[in-house]
Amino acid sequence: MMIENYIRDIQDFPKKGILFKDITPLLNDPKAREECLKLLVTDLKVEKIDVVVGAESRGFFFGMLIAQELNAGFVPIRKPNKLPAETISASYALEYGTDSLEIHTDAIKKGDRVLIHDDVLATGGTAKAMCELVESLGGEIVQVNFLMEIEFLRGRDKMKDYPVFSVLKY
Repeated sequence: MMIENYIRDIQDFPKKGILFKDITPLLNDPKAREECLKLLVTDLKVEKIDVVVGAESRGFFFGMLIAQELNAGFVPIRKPNKLPAETISASYALEYGTDSLEIHTDAIKKGDRVLIHDDVLATGGTAKAMCELVESLGGEIVQVNFLMEIEFLRGRDKMKDYPVFSVLKY
């Protein structure tokens, strides 16, 4: 099955000049979704993962499925002021602006083995901020994985300290 056939290109979204990779056709097809999940967890079956961390919001889709598959907890990392308990935050640059992320201060325990998941690795800002949050709470990052990687944006350069896996590369 060709997972890339379930990714739709949307030109000029969220702003002019951006080619958005829409994963909703993939999410809508049970067989494609299952195949994608299998690819995301194949190398992780031999690892002990305590917690899967997913970025708001598209990292939640497969993040939850990965956590279920690996019998691990799931921790959402969200945009500011979306989490109800005490949080810490990290700021980052996007290919089209800046933003910040937050995590509950009690979400990761010292020594937890953590898989970080997001839908796309672009400039690497989001992923790097997620790594900073996890490590500041004492988590050990086992892998940072993505459904897609936009290679020309060189986000992997910011992830040199971590094992990185991407199902699709554009």
